[in-house]
Parts: sequence; C-alpha cells; structure tokens
Amino acid sequence: MTTAVTPDDLLASARAWIAEDPDEQTRAELEQVLAAVEAGGDDADLADRFDGTLEFGTAGLRGALGAGPNRMNRVVVTRAAAGLAAYLKDTGARGPVVIGYDARHNSDVFARDTAEVMTGAGIPALLMPRPLPTPLLAFAIRELGCAAGVMVTASHNPPQDNGYKVYLGDGSQIVPPADSGIAERIAAVGPLADVPRGTGGKVLDETIVDTYYDTVAGLAGDGPRDLDIVYTPLHGVGGTSVVQVLETAGFSAPRVVAEQEHPDPAFPTVAFPNPEEPGAMDLAMALAEKHGADLVVANDPDADRCAAAVPGPHGWRMLRGDEVGALLAHALLEAGTEGTFATTIVSSSLLGTMARAAGRPYVETLTGFKWIGRVEGLAYGYEEALGYCVDPEHVRDKDGVSALLLLCDLAAAAKAEGRTLVDVLDDLALAHGLHATDQLSVRVTDLAEIGAAMERLRAAPPATLGGLAVERVDDLSLGSADLPPTDGLRYVLAEGARVVVRPSGTEPKLKCYLEVVVPVNPEDGVDAARIAAAGRLDAVRGDIQAAAGI
Repeated sequence: MTTAVTPDDLLASARAWIAEDPDEQTRAELEQVLAAVEAGGDDADLADRFDGTLEFGTAGLRGALGAGPNRMNRVVVTRAAAGLAAYLKDTGARGPVVIGYDARHNSDVFARDTAEVMTGAGIPALLMPRPLPTPLLAFAIRELGCAAGVMVTASHNPPQDNGYKVYLGDGSQIVPPADSGIAERIAAVGPLADVPRGTGGKVLDETIVDTYYDTVAGLAGDGPRDLDIVYTPLHGVGGTSVVQVLETAGFSAPRVVAEQEHPDPAFPTVAFPNPEEPGAMDLAMALAEKHGADLVVANDPDADRCAAAVPGPHGWRMLRGDEVGALLAHALLEAGTEGTFATTIVSSSLLGTMARAAGRPYVETLTGFKWIGRVEGLAYGYEEALGYCVDPEHVRDKDGVSALLLLCDLAAAAKAEGRTLVDVLDDLALAHGLHATDQLSVRVTDLAEIGAAMERLRAAPPATLGGLAVERVDDLSLGSADLPPTDGLRYVLAEGARVVVRPSGTEPKLKCYLEVVVPVNPEDGVDAARIAAAGRLDAVRGDIQAAAGI
C-alpha cells in the first residue's frame, strides 16, 4: 500500500466518492480505476487520488484534473465555492461575486458550478460572457464593485491541470489569514447533496470586456505607432483581447502565429504552455525572422503574463523577465508616474536602483502578486516570472495585455529614433551598472527532493558562490520586519550580487534566482560587461547547484 489507510478503507472512500460525484465523466473514470484495483491491480493511482485533499492556499487550488479529493473536479470545486460563500457571509462582505474562466478543460463547467453555489447561498453571481484573460476578471471586481472574484485557470501549468484563483473585493488575490479562513470553511462543508444550488447567475454582456479594452488602450501615449509586431497567445485566451487593444491604441494588427492563435486546452505545439520554457516561443521568433519584424510579444494561456523577444546579431532572443520589468519601469518613470515601485525578493535589484535615482519609493515583497498588489500607493509592480502591473488603479494583479501594449509603445518610440529596446537596456546599464540575472530551475518528480536540497543548504551554507564572498545569509523562513516568513534562503554576495533559493509555489520545482552587477566602462561598452556577467553567472550557478546537491 502507498497510504496509511487499509485497503478496505481506500475502496470504501472511492465508492463513497462515486456515489456523490455529479460528473458522469469522473464517476466513470474512478469506477474503472476501482474495478482494476478490486481485480487485484496496483492501487498506487487510487491511493494517490485519496491521499488527502487538494490544499486551498493563497494560490487557491491548482492540480491535475481527475476524480478524487486530491484532484481538480466538480466535487472539489463545489466544496471550494461553498466554503468561499460561507467565508464571505461570515465576514460581512457585500456585493456580487464575479466569475471568470479560461479555455482549459472543464473551466466553463467549474465556473457554472461556482455561480450556482453562490446564488444558492444568496450571493449574486456574475459570469463572464466567454473564456477571457485573468486580468479582465481582476478588472471586473473593482469596476463592478464585487465582494470577491473567482478565476478558473491553471495559468501556464501543463494541459492536464486546472485551478481556482480567488480574489477579494479590493481586486487582489487572497493572502493570510483569508486563505486559512476560506480553507476552514471548505473543510466544514457537509455532504455535497446538502450544498444549496441556485441559478447560474447573470451572464455579463460584452460591455465589461469593451470597458477593459478601452481602459487598457488609454494607457498608451500619443507617440509613434510604426511597429511590425509578431504575437502569440500560446493557444490561450489572450488573442482577441491583444489584437483589439493594439488596434484601439493605433497600432497595426500584429502578425499572429497561426498554429497558436486559437484557444486549445491540449496546447499541441508546446511541451509546456509557458513562454519561459525552452521552445515555447520558437514559432513566433521564426515568423518574426521570416518577415523582418521589430518585436515578438507573447502571453501565457490566461494572458496575465507577458513575454518578449528582440532581434540581435545572433538571431532573435528572449528578453528576461527582469529586462522587461526594467523597460516598463523606465517608460513609467520617464512619464512621471508617481507612487511606489515594487518587485519581489527574487527579482533584479535594478528596479530599486532606478526608483531611488528618480526619487520614488521602492518596496520588495515576497513572490506573487498577492503581495505586490497590496503595496500601499503602488504605481508599478513586477516579478521576474513575466508578471507586470502597470495600471494598479484598475487591475491590482499582473496584466499581460496592458504590459504588452506599453512595451510596444516603448518599442515604437525607440524605433522612431532609430533605436531598439536593446539600446534602451544599454542606456540603463550605463546609468546604473549591468544587472544580469539568470535562473536555475530544477523540476522534480518527488517533492521530498526539494526539502532535502533546502536542508542541505541550511546545514552547510556556502562561504563563496562563483568566487564572490557570501556576506550574509537570510533564512526567509524566519520572517522579518519587512517580510512574512516563507520557505527560502537569500545569499547576499560581494559586489552587489545575490542568490535566492526557494521552492516554487505552483510547480514541482526548486528555483534558484541569480543576479550579478557589473559596472559598465563606457570605453569598453555594454557588450563587454555582458560577457563578464555571463561568466560570473555561470560560476554562481555551478556553485549553488553543487551546494544544493541538485
């Protein structure tokens, strides 16, 4: 056996689930698994499905689709919705709940279930008219004065996954103690048959969509619009939104990668539907090369992230998330944007340097927009994992559509001056030093490997990394006056370098975030500094990998 329960208990749990499950497909799936075990087959799959319950946390729910409490399905979603409804009523929240969904398998079904549970609890439910970007859901919460919002999406996870993101009335993702408060009420939900279900709520018309498009398009200035753009939504829901916003803002329609243009929950052209993953942007860059385009831009499947690629002497290359973050910050600072500039502990320190030079407040948060979105007086926030918030007044979350538009706006202005986004990055390096970042990301099949690596690093912290002295080690699990506790280690190195190691919050990965800072000698140029930085990053990467034993 793979669990502590007896074989009879496991079989009884499966039969009870089948009796309660309202979904014909997952009932049949579990009946087939159960029959195989009863016939003497291996019970590992069945045991995994019933090895606890899919945990509700600050990221809501996220997991593989399938039958059982440790999977994403209609039973788990119905309980989550009932727990959220109870939390909203217990805390006195007033107003409707708006529900959005992407184009993944069962996203529309989970959204309708949520609407019926809300109305059954006496809470008005507003359902988005079709699969739409996550930032549009975040926009709708504030625009429509909602008590909360739910987005059914697994963002850039593999095709077999789905998820359930919860926002409160301020339009930001939940943080403690709301997550545990909702989780407690989910756990208290009784038999599914006792959960009241009402109507499917009100399906919103296209007005909320058009309002969002107009709001985003209004962020662009009145500058040049000559830009040849290649775009891919990576089989997600961003395509229509991005094309509409670009055209409303005065840009020509982008060249869209035909193979990835329409929503497809199977994501057939990519190994992982994440623009950060190797190969995900290859079709877009090939199209750009063919037509001599100026810029490649992309969204992840729910369009809350934005990626970009630029041409160079050795072909097209992806811009790192920190590079896009610095470019967008530069555009906003140049426009005189007031307020606090914020990023996370794993992002480049360049934003802090830029903000201080411009006389703007700067804040570092834990990873995730659930923290960035709550920064007081936020003007701009980003995280290196391609998430950017350029209009917090309207969307208190990362928004890949508005970030994409502002990046195109900046690229068009640079092109009109005979320059490129790389030239703008060079300007920033000359002014503030070259801040070069990289990431070591190790995907595991056994989550225990991540815990073991973190334990090795705590037990034997390295004295040097990449030839740079480790000046301080911060164990982030202890928390501080500025940061709540989180599982992670931060190594502050000599010469402004930094390494942060943490488990991923959404994927089975251990992530190491690397940064070195190299002054730029104007006579040698930025390229020389880039070569030096690449060597340092390679050395740091090798040392932290060895120290972690991964």
